[in-house]
Amino acid sequence: MAVPSRTKPKLTPLDALEQAAECLRTLAHPHRLRMVQMLLGGRYAVGELAEACEIPSHMASEHLRLMQRCGFLNCEKEGRFAFYSIAEPHLADIMSCVEGRFGGRG
Repeated sequence: MAVPSRTKPKLTPLDALEQAAECLRTLAHPHRLRMVQMLLGGRYAVGELAEACEIPSHMASEHLRLMQRCGFLNCEKEGRFAFYSIAEPHLADIMSCVEGRFGGRG
């Protein structure tokens, strides 16, 4: 019996998948996911994000810096305040998958 032929899928190069895995590891933290949820609705100051995650501002800043390094976020300084916003539009799709699987916005 012959094996049915399949169309070979278009595969993403492994170096690109390595980069994707690194960025997904960065997102894989509950505080970071909460911050992304909020930022999908608009820009926020570090203190607002920290309060929503119930963590100190310096910890929130570190989480935000990690996500910014992956290209997920923009940061604008206004005086002594830093405001973050979404830079990567595909985060909305990722969060939609997370929320669809693990529960909607609460």
